[in-house]
Amino acid sequence: MLPAAPDGAVRLADVLPSCLASLEAEPNILGLPPARAAIVVLVDGLGASNIKSRAGHARFLASRLGRRDIAIGHFPSTTAAGIASLTTGTPPGQHGLVGYATLDTEADRIVNQLNGWDHGLLGPEWQRSETVFERAAARGLPSFAVGLPRYATSGLTGAILRGAEYVIAGTLTERFAEAERLASTGGRAIIYVYVAELDVIAHASGWESSRWTSTLETLDSELASLDARLPRDVGLIVTADHGIVDVPAHKHVFLDRDQGLLVGVRHVGGEPRCRYLYLEPELDDAGRAALLDAWRAAEGHRAWVFSRDEAIDAGLFGDVDPAVAPRIGDIVIAARSGIAYYDGRDPNVQSHGMVGQHGSLSDEETRLPLIRGGAYRRD
Repeated sequence: MLPAAPDGAVRLADVLPSCLASLEAEPNILGLPPARAAIVVLVDGLGASNIKSRAGHARFLASRLGRRDIAIGHFPSTTAAGIASLTTGTPPGQHGLVGYATLDTEADRIVNQLNGWDHGLLGPEWQRSETVFERAAARGLPSFAVGLPRYATSGLTGAILRGAEYVIAGTLTERFAEAERLASTGGRAIIYVYVAELDVIAHASGWESSRWTSTLETLDSELASLDARLPRDVGLIVTADHGIVDVPAHKHVFLDRDQGLLVGVRHVGGEPRCRYLYLEPELDDAGRAALLDAWRAAEGHRAWVFSRDEAIDAGLFGDVDPAVAPRIGDIVIAARSGIAYYDGRDPNVQSHGMVGQHGSLSDEETRLPLIRGGAYRRD
């Protein structure tokens, strides 16, 4: 059985549309009250379980994280899919960013969804959904995206932040100060703030490292300060694209250790916690079913192993546009235990040094904070 979001659960894609509705004093899925402006802080890699495990180092965040303050992320639990779902208000099956590295069927190649745009491998049409910022602009509401200089002109930024004015700010302090300035002008606006630091540190050193914890403390202090300074008619939401788990090197599993399991596999995509296997087009239905069964027999004790059709039927990607479906692997291997899958044939071994990982369906990766402040704070 594949895990499913609880009935009635708030999804990450509900956040920005609810904020836009609140600025128009309209009903919304989150039940947000009317506000003049909204600040949405996306902390890359900060799952609800990460906060709970470090509650003593994140007193502001932990004090606001109750049972109702959880959103369910989108599958796969990876940055491109998660942030695109936040900014478009649509699931991956609609916006098309269905993984970290996915198949471009027209060119018959695997393309990285974070940097493929900058290498000329993806066009702006690859992200298929209108953004919430574009919807806001159609209503006469400005939107701003506050982020680091290095992301200002990236192709991914252009694809998922369409309609927002990008505002460059460096440190956490500077980003939150800029968000406060934009919210304090007296006009209506949506302000999106991106925090990359925790995810970067987790990949390099692990989320259980002292460096990660120290940065969480700084972030928590900055958020508490921002919340205290906000005008009363400005709402604040703090959320994330995914949570993170640490995977030591001895928990790496190599897909190519049994060559028989790769017969009929044309491409390997996805990422270490969620691998996509794309099969040879000429492989018949019986061969595909046999290969799926073989992978289940080999890895079913520690991973969810399922077909593309099973994933779509289970609603893991939301409603899937037919044009998007081929981007999903024919076979999906989503790590259930604390492991990560690598392809030993891949000459790029840099990712083998990553400690913090994400992408799969575990609660640690998919349960996200939905922390409210300012005009949105719960009574």
